[in-house]
Amino acid sequence: MRRLLRHPIRLVPFGFLAAILLGTGLLMLPAATSEERHTPLATALFTATSAVSVTGLAVTDTPHYWNGFGLVMITVLTQVGGLGILTGAALVSLAVSRRLGLANRLLVQAETAEYGIGDVGWLLARIAGTVLACEALMTAIVTGRLWLTYDYPPGRALWYGVFHAVQAFNNGGFTLYSDGLLAFSRDPWMSLPLAFGAIVGGLGFPALFEAVRKWRRPAGWQIATKLTIWGSVVLVVGGFGCLLLAEWNNPHTIGGYDPPGKVLASFTQIALSRTGGFDVINVRQLSEESYPLLIALMFIGGGAASTAGGIKVSTFFLLAFVIWAELRGEPDVTVGRRRVAEASQRQALTVALLSVALVAVGTLGVVLVTTGVRYYQSLFEVTSAFSTTGLTVGLTTRLPAPGVYLLTALMYIGRVGPLTLGSAIALNTRRRLYRYPEEQPIVG
Repeated sequence: MRRLLRHPIRLVPFGFLAAILLGTGLLMLPAATSEERHTPLATALFTATSAVSVTGLAVTDTPHYWNGFGLVMITVLTQVGGLGILTGAALVSLAVSRRLGLANRLLVQAETAEYGIGDVGWLLARIAGTVLACEALMTAIVTGRLWLTYDYPPGRALWYGVFHAVQAFNNGGFTLYSDGLLAFSRDPWMSLPLAFGAIVGGLGFPALFEAVRKWRRPAGWQIATKLTIWGSVVLVVGGFGCLLLAEWNNPHTIGGYDPPGKVLASFTQIALSRTGGFDVINVRQLSEESYPLLIALMFIGGGAASTAGGIKVSTFFLLAFVIWAELRGEPDVTVGRRRVAEASQRQALTVALLSVALVAVGTLGVVLVTTGVRYYQSLFEVTSAFSTTGLTVGLTTRLPAPGVYLLTALMYIGRVGPLTLGSAIALNTRRRLYRYPEEQPIVG
């Protein structure tokens, strides 16, 4: 217990598990469902895990199965899951790097892992304030649009605004519409605020705070911030262009839209596909070329120390720089005139390979326990669960009990696994006073 308390980040998985179990118990109550019936354990556990892990996958029709109390519980669990991962990530940054690149340069004593209580409180208050401010802005825009344009009563419009703002910023995918946000795919006042909220929430506050503070000198950003910001731009712009071309003439998605509508729907879907989980276009009717694109974007995910899942943008692009340096025969991996530590390269490789293995095993498991499922459907659903995205091709609602529990485990691992693994590797790094003789085995 003393070892756990020395490194509080190791308690994060237990905190998430406690929230999931509490949410499961509350969602099993008859008072949480529209027909006042007991919810099966598998359904309640899956929904609670999906909410706490800010995924958004559902085995039920969310707006019709759950009543007001159940939907409020889902909203609270999503907010707790989003803020929980941010506070945990802040502690990881403090414990690993001894300081977080913010204005007050939070200092940590590495030997005892004792945090400056005042500084940590200031940091977490700033994070919470930013979250609430962004969610309040999205709520105001969405509420006003539903009230003034779609004639929603003010109370209902406010509830819909709050619910979707919390889901968007925390990169959850639950929605109060059975068909997702398809009805608003060409409404910029509805889709763009939610899309930009998901993007900001998926950047991660270490990168976001430094980018805002040093916006005039991007050359002075830390490597992690550069990889996250510019990598996110590349993924969003590149993914948007590819999806737009693939779906331009697809009559089941955006083929019948006018050019501005196609551009808007494609951009918002890509922005929300990385970890947001909302359906802006009909994901089940996509062209075959679009599925590998979305699977790749979901697997990469968002920024480190964010509400997003996946292996993280910085991990993906760091490995890209490693490959580029190896192809060029460079002795060092450099990003923006800074040499990347070998420990960071090994950590990125470890996270990526373990994630690939988990997705592969999960895909095989879903295929084995489900009859009549196509391989790409299993891969899409497993990647969505592991990356805590929430997009679905319709497989989740017809999974047998073993498949439901498998996706539940993947959502939990996808949320706490990379964070815990990254911190464990970094905290366990030790200095040796000797090195063995070097040898080069044959590769390839």
